[in-house]
Amino acid sequence: MKVRGFFIAKIRRKLNRMAIERLETKARMSRIVKHNGTVYFCGQVCKDATKGITEQTSSMLEKVDELLLQAGSDRKHILSATIYVKDMIYFADMNAVWDAWIPQGYAPARACVAAPMARDVLLVEISIIAAQINS
Repeated sequence: MKVRGFFIAKIRRKLNRMAIERLETKARMSRIVKHNGTVYFCGQVCKDATKGITEQTSSMLEKVDELLLQAGSDRKHILSATIYVKDMIYFADMNAVWDAWIPQGYAPARACVAAPMARDVLLVEISIIAAQINS
């Protein structure tokens, strides 16, 4: 019986690792998806699109902080970031905010590309993948 219980527990642990958890799911997307200790976030934009690139980047990263906390992660556990800027003229100003936000020594893999935005007033968007803490 002990052997059977051991194997059942092992199978349950494996199934739990394979489970996909979706948070704040709507028809089109989930804001957070967790799988096997990795957290995927939908694209995040600023809170107030009437502001300039510095303010848009800051408020966008505030939203990322909120999602990281909700998902059981933090800035030090970000694995990858893809940043979309409306035009590369905003690159240096966006980077100044990013560099102050990301903890020294914990820079994730990152790509930054110029891309059309979903709304014309948006200047920056970010997509994050992070590891869960203690997963």
